[in-house]
Amino acid sequence: MSWWADDELDAELDAQEFDESSIKMRPNPKANRPRTKTRPAYANAVPGRILTVDRGRFTVLMDEGSAEEREITTSRARELGKTAIVVGDWVDLVGDVTGNEGTLSRVVRVAPRSTLLRRSADDTDAVERVIVANADQMLIVIAAANPEPRARLVDRYLVAAFDAGITPIIMVTKTDIADPSEFLAEFSCLDLTVVRGSQDDFPLDELKALLVGHTTVTVGHSGVGKSTLVNALVPGTDRAIGVVNTHTGRGRHTSSSTLGLRLHDASGKAGWIIDTPGVRSFGLGHVDPANVLKSFASLAFVPDGPPPGGIPLSQAHDWEILDRVKAGELGESGQARMESLEKIVTTLAQRDADRDQ
Repeated sequence: MSWWADDELDAELDAQEFDESSIKMRPNPKANRPRTKTRPAYANAVPGRILTVDRGRFTVLMDEGSAEEREITTSRARELGKTAIVVGDWVDLVGDVTGNEGTLSRVVRVAPRSTLLRRSADDTDAVERVIVANADQMLIVIAAANPEPRARLVDRYLVAAFDAGITPIIMVTKTDIADPSEFLAEFSCLDLTVVRGSQDDFPLDELKALLVGHTTVTVGHSGVGKSTLVNALVPGTDRAIGVVNTHTGRGRHTSSSTLGLRLHDASGKAGWIIDTPGVRSFGLGHVDPANVLKSFASLAFVPDGPPPGGIPLSQAHDWEILDRVKAGELGESGQARMESLEKIVTTLAQRDADRDQ
């Protein structure tokens, strides 16, 4: 074979090696650079605490407790997608975090959470709504009257708190209108901390002693005096205060957003209180039925999980806690709580059965 024939063969082999005609590439209509799955590490990101969330914008407290402490408004980085960012979250930010006018910063990471308080629209709804992150206490605010206290709603708050690993505290307002003792007796088997106050006299020192050093989320339906209480605990706060409808006995929704606020006691010790809007329902569609019974009683042994074999509580006659309740070990309050929680467990069990189908 002549030398030029060798050259032609080499050229043909080179053409085959570098031929890209068989490679299929999706056209890029925006004529920009192709996407990559590699994400930046953001090694220089700085931490902050989420105070408010408003239509895709976040108020973040930076350099907390230092001389450079400041609040800035920031947005979400695209790579976070639909990751929930809520009040109480610790986040990492990049960009200009001075907070000066015209600056831009982005939330790029959400730190691991110690607790997460959630609720759903109802007990059968699989879609959960994240309310607050990293709270270690829940202040359940109820009114002794006007509006009337709702024991079954308090049950739901307690279930959500115990499910999330949050310690509940009950605050009763308007005790100058009615005596809440009979209502509170329903929860006596839980040995909860209870604080009482009148319309014009909140025991602020007692409350602050419970709240400093903690992050506490407040819950309660409209009209119970929750916003009035928060305004008293944190002077300068201007949470809207509503009135109770004289015909329906229901409070009007006033606070429409969740807000993180810092409070101090007389010695200067600080704590955080997260005020949430009043709600009239609190769905538990996200709760594991086995965790519901954690909110039953602290003064009697409760077996782990529901009765074995998927037996409904009403039929588990040989289950230890039912025998103790029927024997009167926890009095009338124990019987009332078992009936309430049985309804919740039964609903959640039916929910799981429907989902399996």
